[in-house]
Amino acid sequence: MAEEVRVRRGEGLAPSVEEYLHDWAERSGIAAEVWALPGQAVPAHIADAVYATVVEALTNVERHSRAEHVSVAITLGAGGLRMTVSDDGIGYAAHRPGRLDGRGQAAMRANFAKVGGTLTINSTLRGGTTITGVIPV
Repeated sequence: MAEEVRVRRGEGLAPSVEEYLHDWAERSGIAAEVWALPGQAVPAHIADAVYATVVEALTNVERHSRAEHVSVAITLGAGGLRMTVSDDGIGYAAHRPGRLDGRGQAAMRANFAKVGGTLTINSTLRGGTTITGVIPV
């Protein structure tokens, strides 16, 4: 069984994502930018779900997308938390017959579902992929 991915206690979601993204970009050679991160504390169970989803999304970008650039945005407001991970990779045709969510996609959806959120994945062949997750307040 795989080890659960969690935010390091005492660090919070924003610094954990920034550090991971920096290390990931250096290792993968894919340019990465942060559009937004929450300035306030995020409850630990939500932070863990979001962080694990970001890690899985970036793993998928590195393995499958052939992207040159990825962007991450996580915002927290009155309506809840919103996470977006977007790449400029090769994408895929989601409507392709026989196409099923891979394990990574299922894991990302499960991460958000366990904290009451939803996750959508939009991809177009040769047009990149955008993963959007929302956790209402």
